[in-house]
Amino acid sequence: METRSLNQYRDIAQAAFVPETVHKRDIFSETISGHLEGVPDFPVVLRKLDTVPFYARPLAWALARKEIRGLRAVQGIDGCPALVRVDRTGLLRSWTQGTPLQLARPADPAWYRDAKRLLREMRRAGVTHNDIAKPQNWLMTPDGRAAVIDFQLASVHRRRGRLFRVMAREDLRHLLKQKRAYAPDLLTPSERRMLAQKALPSRIWMATGKRAYNFVTRRLMNWSDGEGTEDRIDRDGPGLTAALMAHPEVTDVALSTYALPAKGVGLYAFVETPLDAATLAALAPAPRPEIIQPVSRLPRHADGMPRMDALHLVAANRLDELALLQKDDPDLAEALRPIIAARLNLTDRVLKP
Repeated sequence: METRSLNQYRDIAQAAFVPETVHKRDIFSETISGHLEGVPDFPVVLRKLDTVPFYARPLAWALARKEIRGLRAVQGIDGCPALVRVDRTGLLRSWTQGTPLQLARPADPAWYRDAKRLLREMRRAGVTHNDIAKPQNWLMTPDGRAAVIDFQLASVHRRRGRLFRVMAREDLRHLLKQKRAYAPDLLTPSERRMLAQKALPSRIWMATGKRAYNFVTRRLMNWSDGEGTEDRIDRDGPGLTAALMAHPEVTDVALSTYALPAKGVGLYAFVETPLDAATLAALAPAPRPEIIQPVSRLPRHADGMPRMDALHLVAANRLDELALLQKDDPDLAEALRPIIAARLNLTDRVLKP
């Protein structure tokens, strides 16, 4: 699908990128979706690297080179992104239309058959993905097919030796973990046995390497998965809300939590007011919320209460779920549009229950 589109536009590699939505920003890159000038119906996504801090550039480009090699190796495989170009700005690839697995929750055996087909074709190309334990890296396309994204950790193997076979097996095993999560009744006896037999390198990684990885990503690089979700809203919310509402130009306050880098849980305050964030921060008592976002109008239910379901998703930067929530609600979409555009958490960390 994507390959045909690329062939259709011979000048696609030279077309200017027009940014639309920032999806994620961390120390290694910024991920921005958009389109190419003069090229209709071909959405793309840019992994922007030219604004990465100087000290992080070597590792950022090392990860990017892995992704570039992986994308080049899987060109033409249905369900894999197409690499458009690489330059000093970063790498540009096709945007894969689809719903992340944690939202799609496929129960149709056809999806899992297609996902296995995709892994087989990647294996024939000598590629292992190495990061498909994350359900957000699997997609269900609009026609019900399987797709994978995010090749930052992918490996291209020149030799098909033991290491390649082990890594390919782990890719398949991680697919089966998704199947166990969303369609356990579809697991075959052999698939259940495979799930029970974690490869030795994986066991060694969990016991040793993952500890070092967590130290680097969570302490040095400020990544987090949001463990330890203390209820900041109950603890800090009443005092914060009272202090902000005491100002005559503040008409409402809505609070949410989100995963803080390496520190647990942050407090995100949406404040309905014409005041700016600096003025609001000066009004907030200690401990202040990590993020204060002034909004002209909060989204509301028919009874006037704030749409906390939507605001929680904005605070967590969960754009896919926001898109589904707004799909059949144009009034909500209109109210959320400026809030999403000005959102202040651009990480993809998640809070664990």
